[in-house]
Amino acid sequence: MDITSKPPRPSSILRQLGPGIITGAADDDPAGIATYSQVGAQFGYNLAWTMLFSLPFMVVIQEISGRIGCVSGRGIAHNLRLHYSPWLVRSVVLLLMIANIVNLAADLGAMGSALQLLCGGNPRLYTVGFGIVCVIAEIFISYVRYARLLKWLTLSLFTYVAVAFSVHLPWRSALLATLVPHLEWTKAGAMALVAVLGTTISPYLFFWQSSLEVQEQSRTDAQPLCLIPMEAPSAFRRIQGDTIAGMSASNIIAIFIIYATAATLHASGVTSIQTSSQAAEALRPLAGRFAFTIFAAGIIGTGLLAVPVLAGSGAYALAETFGWQEGLSRQLLEAKSFYAAIAIATMLGAAINFTSLDPVKALYWSAVVNGILAAPVMAAVMLISGNPRIMGELTVVGVMKALGWCATALMFTASVAFFVL
Repeated sequence: MDITSKPPRPSSILRQLGPGIITGAADDDPAGIATYSQVGAQFGYNLAWTMLFSLPFMVVIQEISGRIGCVSGRGIAHNLRLHYSPWLVRSVVLLLMIANIVNLAADLGAMGSALQLLCGGNPRLYTVGFGIVCVIAEIFISYVRYARLLKWLTLSLFTYVAVAFSVHLPWRSALLATLVPHLEWTKAGAMALVAVLGTTISPYLFFWQSSLEVQEQSRTDAQPLCLIPMEAPSAFRRIQGDTIAGMSASNIIAIFIIYATAATLHASGVTSIQTSSQAAEALRPLAGRFAFTIFAAGIIGTGLLAVPVLAGSGAYALAETFGWQEGLSRQLLEAKSFYAAIAIATMLGAAINFTSLDPVKALYWSAVVNGILAAPVMAAVMLISGNPRIMGELTVVGVMKALGWCATALMFTASVAFFVL
């Protein structure tokens, strides 16, 4: 090896990553940040282990979603429309859109509040502004440049690593709690566990990663792998590496959010955090201006990444359900309905912030709908991945199949627990 060779630059590393890294980073949206902040504030480090526990289930269901798009050349909703009952796909997509719009409302509202914390002003106007910026970017920036922009926005997640290192953190206790499961045998502990799983394994991410794989094939004029199975091994290695990188980054960042809020808020007796911006504000007197600023800035950065994914995943699902022209690489006039769905969903999310709807209740109901939707969508994903009419000879088998069904059973249990507890 040439010892004089330079290490790869961040831009070259990011260029090798694709749908998986963007999907993983979008999982740490402001709504997710609020959940992880609440877990850290309420339970300290005791639930940090859940992020390692959930990681293999996240990876396997997202990898299977990516494979479906790459092998069949169609997204999840498109495959459901072609091979399963119409009521199934329409019910799933309706629930997805409801969950996404409520989630968009929570994320855009958090971004507006975070900007107000940083520079004052009207948070509702900021909320609308962020919504408009995201819609314009998705419609008018070319797909290649937009995908590159989303990749760079993933770096905003590392602000939470900086926060954790800027406060006094008992690393031995934190790492022990991360590696050794500690169950909170209380109603609050069980609800927190359900909330973490519901926030971490979200249905919109399945649709997004699958559809982006189809988008990449369309952009490069590549054939679906079911037609060229000899190229599947290299494609599957790419999807697997990309997905592992994205989901690992997502959960590592979530651990650092729990660390930061546990070391500051929980240690100071602040045990109730309801929004991500409230977590940022609470950090100011406890961790200093620096930690507060980068936490608030991180909310905006992750929101700019997550909002397009939320709106885009719903638009892809609607387009695949109703046979519209779709794709971020298409011009506005080529895919009017697709882009209209993105704009309407985003601005509906912004508009909810002008109603009397409590943002905490919005997060709650988003979690409820995601909890209801996750298990049946995961079951549908597993059925598609094992259907030879769709996947040809590249059906998902063996350990991956077993883990996928285990992940589905886990989310079914979590959604039942959500209502029983």
